Amino acid sequence: MAEAPAAPAEATRRRALEAVFGATFFVRFAFGITLAVFAEYLTGHPGLSGGTVAAIGLVSGAAPVGEFSTVLLSGVGADLWGRFRVLFLGMGGAAALFALVFLTRDPLALAAINFAFGVASGAILAASLAVVAERAASDERGFEMGRFDAVNLSGWIAGYAFGLVLLDLVPDPKLGISFLFGSLILGLGFFVALHLARGIPPRHPAAGHRIREILGTAFRGPVLLVTLPWLVIYMLIGFALVFFGSAAKTTSVPLLYLAAGIAAGGALLVVTQPRFGRLADRFGRDRMMAVGVAGFVAVMGCASLLVAYGTPIPLLVATGASVLAALAYGPAALAALADLAQRTSRATTMAIYSLTISLGMWVGLIAGTQLYDRLGNEGLYVFFGSIAVGLVALTLARFATERRAGASPTTPVR
Repeated sequence: MAEAPAAPAEATRRRALEAVFGATFFVRFAFGITLAVFAEYLTGHPGLSGGTVAAIGLVSGAAPVGEFSTVLLSGVGADLWGRFRVLFLGMGGAAALFALVFLTRDPLALAAINFAFGVASGAILAASLAVVAERAASDERGFEMGRFDAVNLSGWIAGYAFGLVLLDLVPDPKLGISFLFGSLILGLGFFVALHLARGIPPRHPAAGHRIREILGTAFRGPVLLVTLPWLVIYMLIGFALVFFGSAAKTTSVPLLYLAAGIAAGGALLVVTQPRFGRLADRFGRDRMMAVGVAGFVAVMGCASLLVAYGTPIPLLVATGASVLAALAYGPAALAALADLAQRTSRATTMAIYSLTISLGMWVGLIAGTQLYDRLGNEGLYVFFGSIAVGLVALTLARFATERRAGASPTTPVR
């Protein structure tokens, strides 16, 4: 039987990107649902009291540990054996693990499941980013990474908002249903991505290379200078997500209103991230990364003021503007990392991003919850201030290194 004619390159490129975007959205949506309800599911009651903040941090932190301790292996595997093989293996494993959470509330069992979920999550992210990095044209890499960032973050936020709705409507004894729902969502995403990826020839550019060689081409100075700021950024994100989910039910604002506001934020991401990516393609990765860093520092200042003075309208407006500026960082930095990645170690290089964000989430969960548990609001000030200082220091170090080299390796491509 004669082989079917190969699909046109552009159509194959589009389908590969659509498969990754679809898979990413469903994965993050499922994760967002469970993250919103996890604290109450673990403790059996809403709110934060006694040592529950520290307990939540320790159990939730198992997932980032699983991710950062194994994601490099996932990246190497995607380079050696193919991106979609690793992606689908991770998605199938994550769906099964979500269903297991429904069966237990034992902290040790939940920590073990969370660890395994982190392994699967790292495999999904490393493989997905490798597909985007190699399928995007060099002069549209920022735009495509912006689209990835949009589906990644909006899926997380939309799922989180839906989780808050479940937290409000589902009584505590039946809260485990949320995890079954997350498993079904992941299964749906698996089959959608599998359908879109059918017939796409596998790519494993590192076949025949040694693992030491792959790691050596991935772990280079410019790559680390781009990825390390994410470690600090995700310290904030990891702590904020669990803290907000734990505290939201004790506020005077109805959870349905909070969910609507968060969902609106997800819609904003869909609009802004591809546009920030376009700006990174046009004006340069470094410039947009600097805008994002300034936004994150401003967010830290606003967060400290919100803790101290409540929620006056001008402060909320300033916080919103700061968050918008911070959103410029993701697409530009991902595009910069893809610019630096070499063909034979692209998935492994993108896995370094996953390693730093998962490590940041773990450190943020542990440090933030422990500080709050011991010092209360003063612990939050220390936490926010440390993040701002660390982010600025790493950014200045990167700029200084690039200046000494005589040129930025992440200048605009057009």
